[in-house]
Order: sequence, then C-alpha cells, then structure tokens
Amino acid sequence: METPAAAAPAGSLFPSFLLLACGTLVAALLGAAHRLGLFYQLLHKVDKASVRHGGENVAAVLRAHGVRFIFTLVGGHISPLLVACEKLGIRVVDTRHEVTAVFAADAMARLSGTVGVVAVTAGPGLTNTVTAVKNAQMAQSPVLLLGGAASTLLQNRGALQAVDQLSLFRPLCKFCASVRRVRDIVPTLRAAMAAAQSGTPGPVFVELPIDVLYPYFMVQKEMVPAKPRKGLMGRVVSWYLENYLANLFAGAWEPQPEGPLPLDIPQASPQQVQRCVEILSRAKRPLMVLGSQALLTPKSADKLRAAVETLGVPCFLGGMARGLLGRNHPLHIRENRSAALKKADVIVLAGTVCDFRLSYGRVLSHSSKIIIVNRNREDMLLNSDVFWKPQEAVQGDVGSFVLKLVEGLQGQTWAPDWVEELREADRQKEQTFRDKAAMPVAQHLNPVQVLQLVEETLPDNSILVVDGGDFVGTAAHLVQPRGPLRWLDPGAFGTLGVGAGFALGAKLCRPDAEVWCLFGDGAFGYSLIEFDTFVRHKIPVMALVGNDAGWTQISREQVPSLGSNVACGLAYTDYHKAAMGLGARGLLLSRENEDQVVKVLHDAQQQCRDGHPVVVNILIGRTDFRDGSIAV
Repeated sequence: METPAAAAPAGSLFPSFLLLACGTLVAALLGAAHRLGLFYQLLHKVDKASVRHGGENVAAVLRAHGVRFIFTLVGGHISPLLVACEKLGIRVVDTRHEVTAVFAADAMARLSGTVGVVAVTAGPGLTNTVTAVKNAQMAQSPVLLLGGAASTLLQNRGALQAVDQLSLFRPLCKFCASVRRVRDIVPTLRAAMAAAQSGTPGPVFVELPIDVLYPYFMVQKEMVPAKPRKGLMGRVVSWYLENYLANLFAGAWEPQPEGPLPLDIPQASPQQVQRCVEILSRAKRPLMVLGSQALLTPKSADKLRAAVETLGVPCFLGGMARGLLGRNHPLHIRENRSAALKKADVIVLAGTVCDFRLSYGRVLSHSSKIIIVNRNREDMLLNSDVFWKPQEAVQGDVGSFVLKLVEGLQGQTWAPDWVEELREADRQKEQTFRDKAAMPVAQHLNPVQVLQLVEETLPDNSILVVDGGDFVGTAAHLVQPRGPLRWLDPGAFGTLGVGAGFALGAKLCRPDAEVWCLFGDGAFGYSLIEFDTFVRHKIPVMALVGNDAGWTQISREQVPSLGSNVACGLAYTDYHKAAMGLGARGLLLSRENEDQVVKVLHDAQQQCRDGHPVVVNILIGRTDFRDGSIAV
C-alpha cells in the first residue's frame, strides 16, 4: 500500500507542468509580438495619412553618398525609387536590357571611385543581370544592385516573378540583404555601400520588396481586405494583417543618418614595406606588373603615375592600369612580357594575379624574388602552392603600397641598359606590326593597318572601350590609351557584351571625353539595340566595328584543331544601317574607300561632337596577326 509520503512528489508535478506550459505560452506570445513589432509600435507610431514611400528613403541615401546616376530597366516593383531619384536630381538612365544597366554602373564605379548603382525589377529583371554582376565581382567593381521583389507577405506563396533571389546572388555578391520594413531601408543601404568599397571591392545586392517601396495607403489597399471575413478566424486574420502592415511602416519617416559609413581598407604594415624596399634596392633588373587594383581609387591616379615615374622601374600595365603612364612612355614595356619576366631578378606584382594571364605563375622565374601586393589574400596567393613562391606577400591597398615603396627608395636608380634592352625588344615587335599592316589581305581591309590609323587618330581626351575577341585582341597591341583611366575592358571574366554599358557609363561620368568603342562584329550583336538608348538619352559615343563576318578568335583554333568552322560564321551585316534605323548615324569603311579611313574617322568624330552616336562598320579581312592566340 502506497504511503502519503511517496505520493507527494507525484502530486507536485502538476504545478510544475502548468508553470512550464504557461512560460512556453508567454514566450511564444512575446516572440510573436516581437515579430509583429508590437513593442516597437508602442514607441514609434505609423503615419497612416502620409503619402511618402520607401523609394524616397532609397533616393535620400544614394544622394547622401554622392550618387549622380542610377541605371535601370523599369518595372512596377521599383517605380517608387526611380521616381524619387528623379525628384532628388539623380539622373535615371534606362537601358534596353538589364545587363547593360549593370555594365554601365560597373564603368561608372571604375571611373568615378564611387559605387555604381543599378535598379531592376523582380524575377527575370534580376536574373538578366547575373552575367554582369559576376563580371563586376571578378573585376572587383563596387556596384550596388537594387532588386524589386514580391510583397514580403506573399513571398513563397506563388506571387508574380517571385523567386529566391538572395540564394541566386549570395555567391556573386559581398553583401546580400532583403529589407523587411521601411525603417530598415536606410541602415541596410548604408551598410551595403560600405561593404561594396571596403576590403576587396565588389558588387552588393539589396532586395526591396514592393510593400516597402510603395506608400501606406496603396499597400493597405492590397494587403488588408476592405470587408474582413466573418467569424473568429476572420477577426484574427484581420488583426494580424493590420499589425503586420503597421510594423512595415512604424518609424518609417523618423530621421536617420544617411551618409557614408567608414570604409575598411587594408594597408601594408611599415615592416612589410621596409622589407620590400630592401629587396628592391638590391635589384639589378627589376620589373613591375601593375593590374587593375592599382587604380581602385581613381582620384589617386595622378599620384600613382608620378610615383611610378619616380621609381624608374620598367613596368607592364594591364586591365584598368593600362594608360597609367600615357602614350609611349619609356618605362612602359608593352611586348614580350614572358621573356622579360624570365630575365628579371626582382618582380613586383602590384594588383596582378597569377591566373591564366600569367600562365598561373609559370612565367615567373624560380630565381626571381617576387613581391606581390593585393587587397585579397586568396587572389594574392593563387597558385603559389604549385608554380611560384612569393618572397614577400603583402595584403593591402596597391596604390598606397606603391607610394610608400617610392618614399623608401628615394634616390635609388637602376642601370639604364635594362630598360633599353626591354625597349629594343618592343621596337622589334613594333616593326613586325608595321610589316603586317603592309601585307595585302584577300578581301576588304587589313585590320592591322586600320587599327594603326585609329592609333594615329585617337585624341588625347579619348576613353577606349573594348568588347570583342580577335579584332580587340589585335587592338590591344596597337592602340594605346592616352592616360590613366582611359581604357575599359571586361577584366578576367572575358565577358562579351560589355561595350554599350561601359560606353554609357563612361560618357556620363566623363562628358568631355570622346568615347571610342572598339567592337568585334560578334560582340557588337549584344550592344546594337542600345544605340536606341544613346539616341534617347543624347549620349554621343563612337563605335568602330571590326566586321570580318565571324567569331574569328574561336575559328583560329577550331578549324586547324578540329577541321570545321561550324557555328563560327556570321555575315557581313550592314551594322551601320541597323544603327541608322535606331536613330544613330552610320558610316561604312570598305575596300572601296580604303584611302579614306582617316577621313571617315574624322567624320565620325565630328558627328559625335554634334551630339550623335555613330557606328562605323569596318569590313575587314583575315590576317595571321593573332595566329596561336588562345580562346579557352
């Protein structure tokens, strides 16, 4: 028989269970209240009569960050932010394809030193940007992508154009966020802008659902039924929706800081700089390879140029560093890079990566002492475990490092015979180019000769945009940018189709510059429709299309190795006439007027100066200039 003493503990379990159940219920209710913002709403009221909208908050942050242009292809999801930008004096530039808008923002970022901004609508609008965003990631361009989205309440419920956009962009962007309340727009955008420029720059993505962009009365009309359902469940649903709506707009218009947050830029330590100074001071045949990272701060371009000239080390320039020393500078070595790297005893890789462009590091001599500086540690040490080893690896800003290096090497000079040896190799290669320019081609014009005439005609205030394969690859040897930040190419991703977007961003950023676009005919197909954009927005740029009726860079390899030209052939299309159909001006260069190449180029320049975008369709033949070049 059970004793009362033994039964007592069992009887005490019920109060404990009741207490636990009550505690769990209270915690659940508090959690739900927090998620609905009920506590926040006690302190921050909702202005239900306001006609303001979240797009105004977006525009205010952009203006506070010095943004002057926003590129877009319009969609209903993002209309409020575009209208607000227009009202605040931010120029809204709409393109015919979303990818062009991102390329334009990329160019703006590279040339201005600010974040390039693009806004596109939900779903397909965003998926259309993926290639350009990846290109910006690999080129390390700070681009802010603003994407529309379905209402926060309707996500994952089959809404129009609703997909998991954050999962799509997380591998491509440094920072991804979805704004869930109007009051979160400002801090989220400030954080995104800072992330885009800090460390290794790159694209960032902020998703703006439609209900955080439109005004209260419009969202209320769509979200809360005018006639609630009857019964208990109807009242619960109505209460939930009303509180959900209130939480969206609570505190929406309270003042918040809108300006830029501090940036985190890595810098080389004084000890690292000193070790590099000592290595370089002992060099007999030093060589520098400058890449795009050296120009991540465009405002410092002139200081960097002066520092490189003071240093006196011969250098190769790649990516955005092309043109740093201007045209025909004695320290700028343009040809025979692999041979020069093998001969150098100290090599400074300043913002350059040992990827396919440096044969993964295999072009570097094992006897050379390698100094490499890069903001990104992973890029800095790429393939160092296999083909090369750095003597000194410095994670820091490239431009600042070079300036400090020059300070530590004041008065240091190197024997002129090393530079002269490299210059002589350049001169021999240039003579080979002249010989190839004089060789006849089976039909149309010799592209080498045409590009040499372009080089002679190109003005000092020009910006070169290059988009193509064979024709552009030839131009890279023959046409020189006239100064810093006057060359735009896609970068390591090798993307075709950048031309129109880069030209758009470049001309808006530098309205006094002449923007010359060098296109292959294959690549031009991506950009042709954007001449409608240039016409509508009165943006005069000049496109030179090297038209050889084919994907020639691919054909050069495919035919000899596989014995077929399948899928490599195009037509000698009248691109100049197509451009005229879009409202631009069109000119033709062919064998019939081969003695008038310079005149036609001057005519195109004049028409640009008169405010017209121009396409010069240049019919070219095939040469052996780039035989042996790689396409994979």
